[in-house]
Amino acid sequence: MKRILGLDLGSRTCGVSVSDVMGMIARPVETLRFQDDDYDQCLVLLQKYINEFQIETVVLGLPKHMNGDIGIRGEVSIAFKEKLEAQGLKVVLWDERLTTVAAERILIAADVSRKKRKQVIDQMASVQILQGYLDSKS
Repeated sequence: MKRILGLDLGSRTCGVSVSDVMGMIARPVETLRFQDDDYDQCLVLLQKYINEFQIETVVLGLPKHMNGDIGIRGEVSIAFKEKLEAQGLKVVLWDERLTTVAAERILIAADVSRKKRKQVIDQMASVQILQGYLDSKS
């Protein structure tokens, strides 16, 4: 089985996680930082991990409102999905509601400082997104 990349896309950051080769466990990789809404730059930065891990499938967080509606951020994710697919990748959109909240709780429970949490929260949210997908497949 191939590794799968998990993404939590924001307006200036993108949390990146990757699965193990068995497709069972997600682990954090990095928080990519790019210029405001410059998703082409984000894609260039992601290419390193797509190549390094020989990625064919990406699980991209789809932000939805609590009532299930897709807002502006969701539309941005859908547009980014199309950019990834143009690179020949299979992209799965995954409901990311409350993943950042869950990631924050995990980091607080681990006694991670507020400063450090701010640096890794996007990575941990991408782990939540990817792990949710992996769990659904098993």
